[in-house]
Amino acid sequence: MSNKKLSNTEIAAFCEQLAFMVRAGISLQESLMIIREDAKSGKGHDITQGLLERVEKGDTLGAALKESGVFPDYMVQMVVIGEASGKLEEVLESLCQFYERNESISRSIRSAVTYPLVMIVMMIAVILVIIVQVLPVFEGVFEQLGSEVPAVVQSIIAFGNGVRQYALVIIVVVAVVVVVLLLAYRSQRGKSAFSSLLERVFKKLAGSISSGRFASAMALMLSAGMDVNQALDMSYDLMDNAETRRRIERTKGMMAEGKPFAEAIVDTGLFTGVYGRMITVGFKTGTLDSVMQRIAQHYEDDIERRIGSIISALEPTLVAVLSVIVGLILLAVMLPLMGVMSAIG
Repeated sequence: MSNKKLSNTEIAAFCEQLAFMVRAGISLQESLMIIREDAKSGKGHDITQGLLERVEKGDTLGAALKESGVFPDYMVQMVVIGEASGKLEEVLESLCQFYERNESISRSIRSAVTYPLVMIVMMIAVILVIIVQVLPVFEGVFEQLGSEVPAVVQSIIAFGNGVRQYALVIIVVVAVVVVVLLLAYRSQRGKSAFSSLLERVFKKLAGSISSGRFASAMALMLSAGMDVNQALDMSYDLMDNAETRRRIERTKGMMAEGKPFAEAIVDTGLFTGVYGRMITVGFKTGTLDSVMQRIAQHYEDDIERRIGSIISALEPTLVAVLSVIVGLILLAVMLPLMGVMSAIG
C-alpha cells in the first residue's frame, strides 16, 4: 500500500461516508466493507481493505488509521478522541467540514497564485514573439533604407537571437526549475516557505487564512469534547503562520495566570471586534464550538472575497505593464524608422 498522504478532498469524502453510516447505526466493520466495495479498485479500495483487516483483528479505528500511514496525524488523534469520548460520529462530521474548508482555502490560494502566473507567462510569450519574430523584420527594413539600426534595437535583436539559438536549453532549464519548485512546494519545508512568503507579500490575506484555519481547528476539537487548553495545544501544532503561533502561546500564558479564555484570546489579538464578542458570548453560554464554526465560515467567505479583489486588481495591472513594454519596444523601432523615412522624403 502506498504511504502517500491522502488529499484534503479524499479525507473529507472518507469521513463523510463513514459518518453517514455510523449515524445510520451500521457497525464500523460493515461501514468499511461498504466503502471498500464502493471504491471497487485502486488506492481507495486498497486503503479501506487494509483498515478493514485491522478492525477485524480487533484494532480500533484510530489504531487502524495510524497503522495505514496515509492519514494525517491530526485526523488520527481526533478519531482516537472521538472513540474514547463516544462522539465518533460528531468527530467524523467535524473532520469532514474541517478538511473541506482546508481544501476550499487551498483552492482559493492556488487560484490567486495561478492566474497571475498564467498572465505573466502570456506576457513573456508575447514579448518574446515580438523580439524573436517581429524585430528582425525591421532590421531588414533599416538595412534596405541604408540606415544604421539603433543601438537599443540591436541589443534587443541580439537578445532575441540568443533566445532563438539556445531555445532548447532555456526550455529544459525552465522545466527543471518548475519541477523543482513543485517538488519543494509538496514538502513540509516548501509549504512553510510558501506560507512565509505569503505572509510577507499579502499580510492581511495570510492573517485571514491563518485565523480561519485556527477557528476551524478549534471548532473541531471543542465539538469532540476537548477543553480549551487541549484545543489550543493541538491547534498550535497545526498553524504555519508564525504570528498566530505566537498569539496562541501568549493566550496560553495569560490563561495560566488566571485570565479567562475569552478575555485572553481577545487581548492577544487572535480574534477582535465582532469575532471577539461572539467568542465571549459563546464561552459564557457553552456554545463555543458552534461559534468557532461560524467564525471559520466567515473567514472562508472573507478569503474568497479578498482573493477575488486581488485578481481583479492584478488583471488590468498586468495588461497595462504588457502594453507599456510592447509600446516601448515598438517606439524604439518606429521613431528612428520614421526619422529615416522623413529624411529620405
